[in-house]
Amino acid sequence: MSNLNLNDCVEEAALTIGKTWPLYGFVTSNPLSGYEGLAFENAIKEAKKYTGGSVLPTGAMFRQAWERGEFDKDILQEMLIEAGFFQQAEYYLKEMESIKATPLSNSAHKLDRIVTKWLCAFMDEGMAEWEMPGRSKGFFASWRKLAVYDREIGTTSIAEIPETADEVLTQVLDGFSKAEQLDICKYHIAALPGWTGYIKYRMTEGSPWQHKCPVSLKDYLAVRLWVAKQINQENITIPATAEQHSELSKLQLTWLKAWERSWQKQMAARLSKNLTNLRTVPNAEKDPAVQMVFCIDTRSELIRRHIESKGEYETFGYAGFFGIATDYQDLNSGLIRKSCPPILSSAYTIKETPLPGKIAEVANYQRKKSYFKFADFLSTRMKNMLPSAFGYVEGTGLFYGGGLIWRTLFPGFSTGSKDIGADAHEAICRTEIYSSSYEKVKEAIPLEEKVAIVRSAFVLLGWKSFAPLVVFTGHGSHSANNPFGSSLNCGACAASPGRHNARMLARLANLPEVRKLLSEEFGIDIPNTTFFMGAEHNTATDEIVLFDAEVPESHRLITQLFKADLAEISRSAITERLGNKNGAKIAREKSENWAETRPEWGLAGNAGFIIAPRSITRDIDLGSRCFLHSYDWQADDEGFFLEMIMQGPMVVTQWINNHYYFSTVDNDRFGGGSKITHNVTGKFGVVQGNGGDLKIGLPLQSVNSSDCGMFHQPLRLSVIIQSPLDRIEEILLKNNQLKQLIDNEWIYLMVLDPLSNNEIRLYQKNGDWPLITNEKMEDSVRI
Repeated sequence: MSNLNLNDCVEEAALTIGKTWPLYGFVTSNPLSGYEGLAFENAIKEAKKYTGGSVLPTGAMFRQAWERGEFDKDILQEMLIEAGFFQQAEYYLKEMESIKATPLSNSAHKLDRIVTKWLCAFMDEGMAEWEMPGRSKGFFASWRKLAVYDREIGTTSIAEIPETADEVLTQVLDGFSKAEQLDICKYHIAALPGWTGYIKYRMTEGSPWQHKCPVSLKDYLAVRLWVAKQINQENITIPATAEQHSELSKLQLTWLKAWERSWQKQMAARLSKNLTNLRTVPNAEKDPAVQMVFCIDTRSELIRRHIESKGEYETFGYAGFFGIATDYQDLNSGLIRKSCPPILSSAYTIKETPLPGKIAEVANYQRKKSYFKFADFLSTRMKNMLPSAFGYVEGTGLFYGGGLIWRTLFPGFSTGSKDIGADAHEAICRTEIYSSSYEKVKEAIPLEEKVAIVRSAFVLLGWKSFAPLVVFTGHGSHSANNPFGSSLNCGACAASPGRHNARMLARLANLPEVRKLLSEEFGIDIPNTTFFMGAEHNTATDEIVLFDAEVPESHRLITQLFKADLAEISRSAITERLGNKNGAKIAREKSENWAETRPEWGLAGNAGFIIAPRSITRDIDLGSRCFLHSYDWQADDEGFFLEMIMQGPMVVTQWINNHYYFSTVDNDRFGGGSKITHNVTGKFGVVQGNGGDLKIGLPLQSVNSSDCGMFHQPLRLSVIIQSPLDRIEEILLKNNQLKQLIDNEWIYLMVLDPLSNNEIRLYQKNGDWPLITNEKMEDSVRI
């Protein structure tokens, strides 16, 4: 097999897995992203052949939804009959419940164990005390030199192993047809999707560790297949026992579609009712005193509702990176991390610089941070180094024992969560933005680019007037002892908090030269009386912190009054969310409790993405199940900004939705397993117990209310857009990838057509747009 064919083979085989993102930037993404070119039904069939496990909700999950009244029984029965199932729904529900999944035995357990042992050693990112020798030469080369010391492999001389990965693969795969070679590569890559997914991440996302210790899927396959050959592993090809698509899968898929259609019908009814109210109730709203822009994140929906009900406040939804394709350079470590959607290349870097007169305070802040960082480092070294481990543990046991008891009994007084209050560095620093390339900060960006960033935000949101105070609100989640903590941060910021982008956009919008050019070139007139400010919404506690260090004297009073309202708003929001009048206290204790497995629910429950003016959804309790992006079709004549939303935020929300979907339907295979037995490895991943594959998805406690009780409803994303239907059709014709996602039913698309009395219609692959009414899905075709 030639090198070219080998490269193509490995590249195609890599489509069987998604990327495994590191714990410090755990981006939620579709684990079957490589199959998005196939219809959902065919994709899960193909994926199951290699990955095993469940790809559809189980009978037990459908039972829970059935008993909670989440199915429209007429829709379900009609869809069952259309699929060829003529008994009553209850009959099939019991049938699905009676079928128990048979655990698949892993005949490749020894092979997996040997390979993961070497991967753990090579890919460590600073957790191990002793570094594997020769890592700079790459995974295969360093393994080859040390393999003779691994008695399990049985290689006695380095000369037995070919010198390159290509030679190994050519030798091992020789004699197989091209189709068999591809199947072999697919099977062995999919055998450890967590580890291979992390290798895929390292290869494509510009990880600094990849430059230091390079690894490739070709290296991995060469090592794995050589070891398999040495230990006489028989299942070098796909196991004959791999479960195939069945009548059960057809039944499950029918129930899933009925569940989704039931949700769509209910949502359409609620939106229609709200639209009717808007037409009949006169608009008596006053000009807002404060406008707040939140991330489209589902957790923003509840707090926005409480803010709007409090006073003369207006809210908007905008993807939480606030339109800035940037990285962020940490003030303390100097490390640069992505702070925009993974599908975008970072054009900028945001840095912190001292505020005027605050240079000494910043230096003092950094000294304190350095001290605590060194203390943590020294403590870890003393515990892990062989000469000092026993004495250190014996000597400090009482101290640590007391701390453990204190944190357990009084979690609210611990310091486990990150301080985002007035003494955080946001109070003594301002943000600056620079152009960047290959993670190296270069120079300040030109005025035209600053203007473009600010203008895009206002035009895309359909902004019409400016309040005296405008607050861009990023979000982050702060919890103690939570390896998966970054998964609760902003998905639009690649699992970073959104506060850096929010502060940066506010700073740009406050620049006089930016305002001047916005007015002269684009007719966007920002009053001199308007001040922009950054803020952060802590989604674990629903507290909102204003970064008001630079607020002018003219806006101090309104800021103080707004802070007082925000404190009350946070209390009412968390009380509703937790269903307890002591919600604020409970939420803070949960976020600071080192033993808490559910500090918050994240985006569990997400099912819809609404792209429309806030008036369409205002006053509706959406149960924190919908992403909300502000959009005014009348301010977007050519559909350019709608196309941007569909290409960016819509794709990202589909990733999030499918991450939650697959983590729910099979948490062992696609999720993170139980937090109770998690162990962090290499600082970048989690394994269950003392080894095995890296976990690729969300922990059980993020999607289930108990071991068997489902919390997240695994429904595919339903996108609802207010726009003339012709405009959306034009966008789909120009963007085949978007059309493919919708045609293949990874996403459902619904349209509120303002030119047809806001009738709500559902996209069909054949070009039809059936009307959704309160009674049923009509088969009417748009003429």
